[in-house]
Amino acid sequence: MKLADASVSRRALLASLAVAAVGSLAACGGEEKPAHEHGTLRIGASPSPHAEILNDFAAPRLEERGIALDVVEYTDYLKPNEDVISGELDANYFQHINYLNNYNEENGSDLVNAGAIHYEPFGMFPGRSDSLDPIADGATISVPNDPTNEGRALLLLQDLGLIALDEAAGVTATVNDITDNPHNLQFLEQEAAVLPSTLADVDFAIINGNYAIDAGLSLADAVATENADSTAVREQYVNIIATRPELEDDECVVALVEVLKGDDFAAYLQQTFGESVQAF
Repeated sequence: MKLADASVSRRALLASLAVAAVGSLAACGGEEKPAHEHGTLRIGASPSPHAEILNDFAAPRLEERGIALDVVEYTDYLKPNEDVISGELDANYFQHINYLNNYNEENGSDLVNAGAIHYEPFGMFPGRSDSLDPIADGATISVPNDPTNEGRALLLLQDLGLIALDEAAGVTATVNDITDNPHNLQFLEQEAAVLPSTLADVDFAIINGNYAIDAGLSLADAVATENADSTAVREQYVNIIATRPELEDDECVVALVEVLKGDDFAAYLQQTFGESVQAF
């Protein structure tokens, strides 16, 4: 073989190896994640029900499509969005649409809703007291302190006739928007994650569905719940898959949403979580 021919052959070999290397790195959501045939989707989720749903229900169905699901668990409500924005994650599954909209507004971000998946009715759980009939004057109620979920908790109390709120406050109401409090109820505003652990210190706590499930609480334990038949409530608080705008139509993100909107998803939720997690 001539020297020139050998040089050409060597360049061709290097080029083919480079193409193969790029192919081995390609994945859904980026080009630096290990491939699993068609791709890998790295998604952040709260432990339950979100990560449980992803690992037990979605992962095996996506594997049949050649997509690997890499689930990273989070116990707070800020880091999952931060990590999607930074590119550490491709998507997340932990928040409702109202929370996402508020997060984008407060942080100047542009995360998008790639699919509405399920709804978790808010429950009011008993602590030191076990009945609302009648509620004790001066009873202490703990509520989540993040902007959208505190308003949601207070709206539940208003629906129960326990307080009245300034109409202008809407879903972003805080205790400062209470206009009538006939039972002189006391409010303890806490991070949503700690509400179950402080339940014994208050008369009642209004707890986000995922944290209630983590603590072994079910909607059947609650003394009151949101009206799950309310279209407005469900649409405001439906849990979603969130991602960056450029990944909204990514094949892996689309496939995940399709799997979680499948005919067998509602039956899985009912069997696994009862009324605590409902398909949207």
